[in-house]
Amino acid sequence: MTQTLKTKVLIIGAGTGGYVAGIRCGQLGLDTVLVDGGDGLGGTCLNVGCIPSKAIIHAAGKYETVAKAADGGTLGITTATPAIDLSQTVAWKDGIVKKLNNGVAALLKKAKVKVIKGWAEFSDAKTCTVKTADGDIVISAEHVILATGSEPVELPFLKFGGDVISSTEALSLDAVPGKLVVVGGGYIGLELGIAFRKLGAEVAIVEMADRLLPLYDKALTDPVAKWLEKHGVELHLGAKAGSFENGALNVTGADGQAMKIKADKVLVTVGRKPRTQGWGLENMGVAMAGPFVKIDDRCATSMKNVWAVGDLTGEPMLAHKGSAQGEVVAEIIAGHDRRFDPVTIAAVCFTEPEIVSAGLGPQDVAGRDDVIQAVFPLMAIGRALAIEAGEDGGFVRVIASKTDHRLLGVQAVGQHVSEMSNSFAQMLEMGAVLEDVAGVIHVHPTLGEAFHEATLRALGHAIHI
Repeated sequence: MTQTLKTKVLIIGAGTGGYVAGIRCGQLGLDTVLVDGGDGLGGTCLNVGCIPSKAIIHAAGKYETVAKAADGGTLGITTATPAIDLSQTVAWKDGIVKKLNNGVAALLKKAKVKVIKGWAEFSDAKTCTVKTADGDIVISAEHVILATGSEPVELPFLKFGGDVISSTEALSLDAVPGKLVVVGGGYIGLELGIAFRKLGAEVAIVEMADRLLPLYDKALTDPVAKWLEKHGVELHLGAKAGSFENGALNVTGADGQAMKIKADKVLVTVGRKPRTQGWGLENMGVAMAGPFVKIDDRCATSMKNVWAVGDLTGEPMLAHKGSAQGEVVAEIIAGHDRRFDPVTIAAVCFTEPEIVSAGLGPQDVAGRDDVIQAVFPLMAIGRALAIEAGEDGGFVRVIASKTDHRLLGVQAVGQHVSEMSNSFAQMLEMGAVLEDVAGVIHVHPTLGEAFHEATLRALGHAIHI
């Protein structure tokens, strides 16, 4: 039997864009239905992305620390040789995900959002049929928010299945692979490749570009490259992956020579693409911008009262962007005057060491003589040395206008620098000048002192260097 349902707001996708939009709609008193047809409440980020990957990365770091203690000791601490039961680690990770799933469900319930589990298919811009376990539900809405997210890109000659895996399967392995080959040297491949290396796997990385993390400048990525070299990670740069046969990946090296790399698992991380297929987007009449849904600065599509947020709308494909867009759309529907026009959306790579970038980088200001750049090394920060975070070449860099000292960009590389990302974004969003950061009394001892010192250095009077 087919049910029918009418609502003020219909949200498709329960990821960080969709569920946040739902909660905010509920808070604003809007009758709201949220259709969850993907990975579960929280979407990719909570279920098979940001959160579980950081849990596995954390566990890998703990294992590495114990392994160091067993291999001659560290910080005066010695211990027996460690072992890991990855299935137990994954079960712990799954427990975190379940707790967060339940939290999102409770928040949506509190906001009086009706959640329907099922796959939606649109027949026109404001009407969809949701196939659920209890039958079909036809939903019509005054406003539709599309938040379908993204999915891993699959290579035609390396189809997912068996020992060829995406990041989703990598986060649920029941044992550490003896040899892991990662195809793609972007942030997802490096984060997971480094984690599995810490857990004891032999790791090789195959990347088409001539260096890792090509979207970041070389100074930021050099400490990561040094970690990989120091820890025996095999790098094949300027190389092209081919098929996987008989336990070996076919690769064409930078010199054009063919080689075979043995692998127990091949992790393909060559990017993500917007989830635009299978739910009737073609029946909605919205304009596209390449593979993405085209939106304006209100997150409005070309179809009246159809909105889109998150990965579906283009780069940067970051969870926090989708959440911010979701809030904006909810408030616009409720009658508020809002725009999505951030000064910056900071990005973090949870590699070893971590990388943060907010605003303009050196490549964006190359050749300009109207900017100031200053770098302060973490090795000159007491807190960094005390937690072993200052000896891997880490630093904080500020870029500012030479004329009015307005901050244009802030970057950092080093252990735990992800925790400074919000400070960087906040200062840029507020239009801070170098003197603003320099005038803030930064807590000692913290890593954040490096941000303070970098601005002092840009002004010509750093204290601790």
